[in-house]
Amino acid sequence: MNLTQLIETRRSIRKYEKKKVSEEDIQKLLEAVRWSPSWANTQCWEIIAVSDNKIREELKAVISPKNPATEAIVSAPVLFALCGKLGIAGYYKDKVTTKLGDWFMYDLGIATQSLVLTAREIGLGTVIIGSFDHNKAKKILSVPEGYEVASLICAGYPSQSPKPPKRKEVSEFIHYNRF
Repeated sequence: MNLTQLIETRRSIRKYEKKKVSEEDIQKLLEAVRWSPSWANTQCWEIIAVSDNKIREELKAVISPKNPATEAIVSAPVLFALCGKLGIAGYYKDKVTTKLGDWFMYDLGIATQSLVLTAREIGLGTVIIGSFDHNKAKKILSVPEGYEVASLICAGYPSQSPKPPKRKEVSEFIHYNRF
């Protein structure tokens, strides 16, 4: 598949086959993050690969109620916690350089896109979970001060093929020269 096809066919997968993901494929996902662009090449991401079932159960308990990805936390063969270091992306000499402040979520978004598109390319499905108690997840995962848990990403071989959600037409969001 080319890049456009990967983007167009990537879906949030919440159900997985009970099939192990090879260490080689996990490394491909991590290499995709490694080569992602970031603010001034700060590479503010830190990733925790969670395999311990007890920790996964604890994380499942902090997912927002009725989140359709709750079970994926424990059933996906691979679970990544994507964390970001605060105060470096969007900063120069310890001073924020943009109106929007810390740029870490932007950089983590790029890293996430790299990971999930690479997963799609090698036949894996993913779901990105952002609705959870971030402070409790941070404590469960022993994330130090100065870092935040931004998202949890489940990955594995899909056991479902969701239909694409409705998308806006380009004409609904493009503006030329001025808003």
